[in-house]
Amino acid sequence: MIRIIFAAVVTLHGLIHLMGFAKAFGYAELPQLTQPISRLVGVFWLAAALLCLATAAALFLAPRGWWALGALAVVASQTVIVMSWSDAKFGTLANVVLLVGVLYGFASRGPLSLRSEFEHALTNATLITSGELLTEKDLAPLPEPVQRYIRRSGAVGQPRVHDFLATWKGRIRRDPKSAWMAFTAEQLNTLDVPRRFFMMDATMKGLPVDVFHAFDEGGATMRVRLLSVVPMVDAKGAELTRAETVTIFNDLCFLAPGALVSPSIAWVPVDAHTVRARYRQGANTVGAELTINDAGELVDFGSDDRAAGSSDGRTFTPMRWTTPARDYTQVGPVRVATRAETLWHPTTGAWSYGEFELTSLHYNVGR
Repeated sequence: MIRIIFAAVVTLHGLIHLMGFAKAFGYAELPQLTQPISRLVGVFWLAAALLCLATAAALFLAPRGWWALGALAVVASQTVIVMSWSDAKFGTLANVVLLVGVLYGFASRGPLSLRSEFEHALTNATLITSGELLTEKDLAPLPEPVQRYIRRSGAVGQPRVHDFLATWKGRIRRDPKSAWMAFTAEQLNTLDVPRRFFMMDATMKGLPVDVFHAFDEGGATMRVRLLSVVPMVDAKGAELTRAETVTIFNDLCFLAPGALVSPSIAWVPVDAHTVRARYRQGANTVGAELTINDAGELVDFGSDDRAAGSSDGRTFTPMRWTTPARDYTQVGPVRVATRAETLWHPTTGAWSYGEFELTSLHYNVGR
């Protein structure tokens, strides 16, 4: 809504600039413009108008770089306003609004932004592909519930998964007393060289919040910025890396069922619906318990190895973490859960801090 209102203001500002062009070329009398405008200056008025209109369109058509066009529009607009100051000085107010938007656009999408880091990570991720298919023979060493889950997902007979790209929408909150924040997110996971890049755009009390999780050979980091500028969280270190290792395993379980044949996973069957697993990645080996129903759907994942971080990301507290999931349907190449929650289980009682809805899933995007 804010973007729509902002675009409307910029569009109106651009249309008003056409008045200067019309007066310069005699297309309209426009007595409210008392100063004469030469045809050369009128061309500048037209250029400023077109830049403003192009900026408004770029907000939706080119959200990554619209701010650069907006910066040109501010300069052009303010230049012609100064040239006709007595008639056009109030247009400076609109340019102040446009400049604020441009500065935010640079902060949120420019080269120093978390979004830019995420896109750079996606561009430079090493994506490995092969034509090898997942077969029934590959499932033989696995506990029966896991075999049931992989078969039901439709992964058997499909190419092995080397990476996946997923998008989400939902809501999150910091603690049980905090208000929920709506978000959209996208992530890329690579499996052969385990990496995870997760970018979330959230809204807190009407203000935008950027959240970027990164996991690569150097470990895990998590950064949160209010208005794309103000640091709220800047977390890293061994505890976060261990916690994010659990997250990566959770991603494999729910988003890439066919990848559960990985030799990095050691399985221990419990009963017809429950299995325990140990996932090894680098210096960390983490455990989890998976619950799979009769329909071959993974309905819960629980681990005691994903510590809860403090609000500033500086301290971590060991705590049970679960992700119950539901609403299985075909998304892209496989049948997966499309809705899930993330819950912490402190001694005071479990509470949900995230509700996720899967909106797209693509495998082997490097092809």
